[in-house]
Amino acid sequence: QVQLVESGGGLVQAGGSLRLSCAASGSISSINVMAWYRQAPGKQRELVASITSGGSTNYGDSVKGRFTISRDNAKNMVYLQMNGLKAEDTAVYYCNGIKEGLFRHNYWGQGTQVTVSS
Repeated sequence: QVQLVESGGGLVQAGGSLRLSCAASGSISSINVMAWYRQAPGKQRELVASITSGGSTNYGDSVKGRFTISRDNAKNMVYLQMNGLKAEDTAVYYCNGIKEGLFRHNYWGQGTQVTVSS
């Protein structure tokens, strides 16, 4: 069982930057996909960015060119660098990991709040 803990959220002005971190209690090298999701009040949770164990990345349309996801398997960490933040980026950001195998494991963190003031 892998536990995920996010950090790095906070209050930032529009146009600013934040770096979110996700620390895993165990090895993430065997986790096929690590991702960041977000959920704003009254909205569904949406994919922000994902990265495979091989390093392939995917981004939601609204964050392309502004956010960068990365993973450090040696440190069991996943990061989300967020630049050019907008008010609409305000949400709770969740770290997620999916491990495929005989059984599919889906891990979630508790979330970290990001608030962008306009």
